[in-house]
Amino acid sequence: MTTPDTKDTLQKFIFDNAAVRGELVEISDTWREIQARHGYPKAVRSMLGEMVAASALLSANLKFNGSIVMQIHGDGPVRLLVVECDADLRIRATAKLAPDATIADDAGLSDLLNVNRRGRFVITLDPLEKMPGQQPYQGIVPLDGESVATVIENYMLRSEQMDTRLWLAADDKVSRGLLLQKLPRHSGKEDQIQQASAEEDLETWHRAVMLGSTLKQEELLSTGIETLLNRLFWEETIRVFDPQHPQFHCSCTREKVGNMLKMLGQPEVESALADLGELGVNCDFCGKHYAFDKVDCTQLFASDVPVETLIPASGSIN
Repeated sequence: MTTPDTKDTLQKFIFDNAAVRGELVEISDTWREIQARHGYPKAVRSMLGEMVAASALLSANLKFNGSIVMQIHGDGPVRLLVVECDADLRIRATAKLAPDATIADDAGLSDLLNVNRRGRFVITLDPLEKMPGQQPYQGIVPLDGESVATVIENYMLRSEQMDTRLWLAADDKVSRGLLLQKLPRHSGKEDQIQQASAEEDLETWHRAVMLGSTLKQEELLSTGIETLLNRLFWEETIRVFDPQHPQFHCSCTREKVGNMLKMLGQPEVESALADLGELGVNCDFCGKHYAFDKVDCTQLFASDVPVETLIPASGSIN
């Protein structure tokens, strides 16, 4: 449950005698840190905050030491929403808007990211320690749904064959979410017992989803996760685990920025150097500034180090 020294908490729980698990997350300090360097419109802020909560809920069940990167590539006034969260629940996030984008406070997902039905949802699983030749796993699907929660639910069912329900909400102060998942039963029991267990699982699953569906967005935004857990599932027998605590963390480095410049190519970098004298890149996630002069860039392209970066510390060259 929430502790006195932190407001950012993820609480896992499982329903006894049923293969159904859940998680509640509350992110405030980390969410304010993400927003600190950006003045996102209200609708963009809400959608990015929902993705922040969802990324923590999904990352809490990672089976490897690495990170989940969730991206929505849009064809409307919002071009990109991206959140990265690792197995320790260290999170960073950013949004890219079209130039001169005008966004209404009540704009929905289709209005922001799927105007011409070309929006895409991408989940990347990136292990920290890769085997030789191993590439991150990436799933790419069309935007199927009118909310971040629905898009992720449809992705999980189609790509992971896992029944998942999400309730997400965010404002300028907090990002919160509830996740419920129906887990597969392990084989090895007698058929009759297995059938009985499957029926119990399904009954518990439907009951849990029904209870979760009573949760209103305003209630999710205004109620702490301990209170929500008791309010929603007070008649259920559930087992809770030690809480985890999300935190803001940006993994940008000078090396990653150098990789980004190498991806642009030597001719373009040299042309920019001729105009500017020095290249400056600000990380879109944390705002840190990296400077590269002519000597730095010469050394950069003289290096044989391969260009390998999942999400570079991106920003405009100035």
